[in-house]
Amino acid sequence: MRKICLLGGTGYVGKHLTNRLIKKGWQVRVPTRRREQHRDLLVLPQLELVSANIHEPEQLNEQLAGCEAVINLVGIFNESGHDGSGFRKAHVELPEKIISAAQKNPIKHLLHISAINADATSEKSHYLRTKGEAEDLLHNAEDLHVTTFKPSVIFGEGVPFFNRFATLLRVPTPLFMLPSASAKFAPVWVNDVVEAMVQTLANSKHYGQRYKLCGPQVYTLQELVAYTAKLMGVTRHIVPLKEKHSYWVARIMEKLVPGKPYSLDNFYSSQVESVCGDHNHLTQLGITPHAIETIMPKYFSAASTPRELYSTYRHLAGRELIVNG
Repeated sequence: MRKICLLGGTGYVGKHLTNRLIKKGWQVRVPTRRREQHRDLLVLPQLELVSANIHEPEQLNEQLAGCEAVINLVGIFNESGHDGSGFRKAHVELPEKIISAAQKNPIKHLLHISAINADATSEKSHYLRTKGEAEDLLHNAEDLHVTTFKPSVIFGEGVPFFNRFATLLRVPTPLFMLPSASAKFAPVWVNDVVEAMVQTLANSKHYGQRYKLCGPQVYTLQELVAYTAKLMGVTRHIVPLKEKHSYWVARIMEKLVPGKPYSLDNFYSSQVESVCGDHNHLTQLGITPHAIETIMPKYFSAASTPRELYSTYRHLAGRELIVNG
């Protein structure tokens, strides 16, 4: 049976992708430093959940041994520090180690998740710059065939993006102050992203390609937050903050609010539109993108009151998974 190593397999996209790969007949190896926290994965047939630290070169090399391909989903949206070193460790240093390990093993194909607006020349956003550096690094590696996927914000059941705003919208206040309200996104369904990856895996015609993945419609952040409020059945007056005010909110929240729900790097990233324009490669791959309006409402259909809606959403949020190593 063909074997693949899935890095970041315990994360949100990783769980969806694991199920799809197994259905396609792949044996999937998922390394994680917190094996006991992901015992739910053990029920999946043809899944090998391994305790390992993939940031250690020797352990990473062991995980890639015997695999035909490797998929890298590891990424972070915020770092614990403020100097960019956390982004660099996850987005650049790990791909460097993946290249080295892949060259020591018979890895034929690497699938890599990046970001639609990744840019190695970004002056302010550590996230965008390190994502862009990783893309260039991987595609220039010798003896390694790489396919990169550059999605806009991903949505689906329990997705962190919508969960975050659902939680904030339940704060009992008539006004909702929204930074970066005019930021633009083309939300793409997680199953569409997964299908694109599975279709291209171990297929030589996709070697060297960088695919932009978007949903069928572009929204501002304000429109997405308003839609989330509608689904939850709550009424909030959304007040869009101007750019200078968004900047100061980001600085304050980064320093004072645990978990960094909105950071300075998030602010800088939001200055670049997360859209595909005329180059949505989902359609090129024969996939019809799904709109949020056709997917998200069903996650609220079991509840009838605002309180029940919130309980339903909290249940989904409890299963929230961030991409990790």
